[in-house]
Order: sequence, then C-alpha cells, then structure tokens
Amino acid sequence: MASRYLRRNRKNFSTVIRYFGFLLLPIFLAINPQLRGTTVIAPDFDQLVTRAELIFQGEVTDVRPQWIGEGAEHRIVSFVTFKVADALKGNPGASYTIRMLGGTVGGQTLEVSDAPKFKIGDRDILFVENNGSQFIPLVGIHHGRFRVERDEAGREIVMTGERQPLADVEQLGKDEATIAIGRAAMSVNDFKAAIQTKLRQAQVNTRPH
Repeated sequence: MASRYLRRNRKNFSTVIRYFGFLLLPIFLAINPQLRGTTVIAPDFDQLVTRAELIFQGEVTDVRPQWIGEGAEHRIVSFVTFKVADALKGNPGASYTIRMLGGTVGGQTLEVSDAPKFKIGDRDILFVENNGSQFIPLVGIHHGRFRVERDEAGREIVMTGERQPLADVEQLGKDEATIAIGRAAMSVNDFKAAIQTKLRQAQVNTRPH
C-alpha cells in the first residue's frame, strides 16, 4: 500500500519522504497536505527576501534529532541551533533554533529529499519562514540556505545550498548551475548589502503615499 502510494504521488511533488528500516505511512499522510500537488520551485531573490520572516547569518552550534509526537504524529525532527552573527531581517536573538523534519535516532532515519543537511561548524545565511509549522522552515527548502565559505584568497564568499557559486542575485530562480559556470562568487558583504537594499525598497513601496 505504501509503495503504491509513493508511486502514484511521485509526479505530484519533488520532495519525497523515505524511512529506512520501515516506512511510516501515517507520517507521510500527516505531512502530505503540505506537499500534494506541489513542486519545489526555486524562488527568485525578491521572493526570498519578501517571504522570509527572518534572515540571518549564523554558525551551527548544535544539531539534535529526536522523536516527537504520538500516534500518527510520531516522527523524527532535528533541532538545528545557530549562533547568530548578523540579523538582517527580524529579530532572531543571539541564538536561534530551527525545527526540521527528519534525522537519525537509534539507527532509524527519516529523510526528506532535497532538505539541507547541517553539521556543527557550518556557516550559513538563512531565509526562514514558518519555523515550527513548516516541515523544512526555509523559503524554497534548500533554496533558502546559502553557505558562507572562503575562497583561495581567504575572501568570504556565498555559495547556494547546492554549492554553486552565487555570482549575482539575479541568477536566483533561474538555471543557477549554468549561470554560475566560470563566474566568481559574490562576497558575503555584497550579498548582505543586496538583501538590505531589497528590504529598504520594500519599506518604501509599502509606505502610504
């Protein structure tokens, strides 16, 4: 029954839940209202900034998977905690934790395909929405994560969640991998400046005339 359900719905959404060891169909059904008939469409820069409730740069300090819920709501989630280095939108505080569906507890793994995987020490700029209620609380799932890395010259640069250089915010929502070929990644400061400019523009547009 579970395998037939997966095959029947695979074309309707790109995010597929796999449970290694055994498949919990009630979990799949519980989250399916968020997934049925949808695909993960890469948001453009304007959508990223507008939809995000919080935007911040931070470093992962803890990743804690655990079981939560009872009955049909029994599932593994991972609490990923960041030390906030710079808040760009909203007020995440000095430390902020997102709750993501999936993780490994006692040899049992619940995996959400296309979901970003975090480890302690990762440095990221995140676009967060619906934390605590959305199964992956990032705008566009992995599209809402940008990795902060250093190039050979020691410059802090921005990579997409798929580890493609972010050369220009205009590449977002398009064929990012092709556009990135042969181009240098933006600096972290330039990316944050672009975010702040977009936020200022949004404030001007919403002011009463």
